[in-house]
Amino acid sequence: MSVETYAAAGRRIALPAAACPSCGGHLAAWSGYWRFVRDRGECVRIFVRRGRCRSCGITQALLPAFLARNRLDTTEAIGAAIEAVVHGRGMRPVAEALGAPHTTVRGWIRRFATSARRLATGFSALAVELGGAALLPPASTGDWALLAIRAAWRQASALPGWLAVGCWRFVSCVCGGSLLAANTNSPWFFVGRRRFMPPAPRAGGRGGG
Repeated sequence: MSVETYAAAGRRIALPAAACPSCGGHLAAWSGYWRFVRDRGECVRIFVRRGRCRSCGITQALLPAFLARNRLDTTEAIGAAIEAVVHGRGMRPVAEALGAPHTTVRGWIRRFATSARRLATGFSALAVELGGAALLPPASTGDWALLAIRAAWRQASALPGWLAVGCWRFVSCVCGGSLLAANTNSPWFFVGRRRFMPPAPRAGGRGGG
């Protein structure tokens, strides 16, 4: 759903059954918390539900796919900025178009550059797992990460339900909202309880994109 629709639902947001990312058990509703999200330059308040696993007892924040962990802006805004800058557009024009501070966009790009190798290897392997061809990485790690994300998205969009989600919400779903996180501790979920664990990138080799 859209950010506006989600925000308007308040605490009445209905969520499908979810599995615990720690043990795969059933997550039961466990209160939640309010937070803000910036969408197209305007901040709205939304309620994020939490779930508690009936097996291991761990609680999890059930983030909507338009949110990234510890980020105010939507995943679509972050993804659009990353693509624009990696493809050669200046950060300031991108920030102005999104209604976000220049320093915020700069922080996204720096974190993406740090995570690009991990994202590139993970989404390249996921694309192959879903039936795609192996990728020939370009010289830039940033370009490689975007190429891998788009390749995995093309394969996923042929599966039921994913086309309507959109590319960058798909990315958020796959990596548990940790697109720009310093570390990815959660397993990469894909369909139902099936897990996809991306390979660890090898040290050395390509530079940042």
